[in-house]
Amino acid sequence: MRVATAFSYQQAIANLQRRQEDLSQSQNRLTSGKRVLLPSDDPVAARRVERALAVEARVEATKRAAQASLNAMTLAESALGDANDILQAIRDAAVAAGNGAYGDKERAILAQQIQQYRDQLLGIANRTDAAGNPLFGGAGVTGDPFVPNGAGRVEFWAAPGSVGVDNQEILPVTVDGAYAWDATPGLEVPIFKTLDDFIVQLRTGGMTSAAVSSAVQTALGGIDAGMERLQAARAQAGDTLNRIDAIVARLDALDLNAKTDRSNAEDLDMVAAIADFQNKQTGYDAALKTYAQVQRLSLFDYLR
Repeated sequence: MRVATAFSYQQAIANLQRRQEDLSQSQNRLTSGKRVLLPSDDPVAARRVERALAVEARVEATKRAAQASLNAMTLAESALGDANDILQAIRDAAVAAGNGAYGDKERAILAQQIQQYRDQLLGIANRTDAAGNPLFGGAGVTGDPFVPNGAGRVEFWAAPGSVGVDNQEILPVTVDGAYAWDATPGLEVPIFKTLDDFIVQLRTGGMTSAAVSSAVQTALGGIDAGMERLQAARAQAGDTLNRIDAIVARLDALDLNAKTDRSNAEDLDMVAAIADFQNKQTGYDAALKTYAQVQRLSLFDYLR
């Protein structure tokens, strides 16, 4: 078979282009550190990478939801602790009010002290997260969930329940204010009613010892009931925080597994890749030299 000079040129150029393309792909893999750059490089590995990326995306979304719940529950748990501390201080003041040696003046001073504690307690009940959402807003509320009415008495204006973020795991970002504060929507909140009634009684002059004792016992009963409910809600918030910690730990393990699987599927063996690049570079150099030799095979070059 007669081989024309043009055919030799075409073959040499085609070989050069293939080797140049192979060398370029090898170089791209080295610089990127990835064995699979396109699905066509390894369809099976590409599918593994795609599945791993999907898992990582789901894990990241769930982690964001868990972080939002963690922030809210941490603030709520702290608020419930603060509320219990204030109620304990009010309880101590109520016990002091039962002192038989106290007169109207001393009880009025205690009433003023309890009033200040009561106002702090209302601020805690309406405490918000960093975004301005009420921690005890329950299943939804616009504005403060605990609102003084026309007579200055505190009513609860929120829906019972809690708002949750649902992404693989259902986690709360609010506390059920109805449960925590033993409140009923649209009605006066028991703990604030107890305190407001007690303040009025302490400011009333000329009370008999029996009336003072009765007022103190009634107040202590309401305060103890409120503290018990707040402590129960705080325990629930603590349980939620523990559950979030367990979820985050599981998500971290899942994320690590996905990243490891993706790495195994797409990452490059650098030692083997460098050897492959050197082999292809040698082949490309050989192809260049071959092309140079083919160029000198032309009859016209020979005649010159």
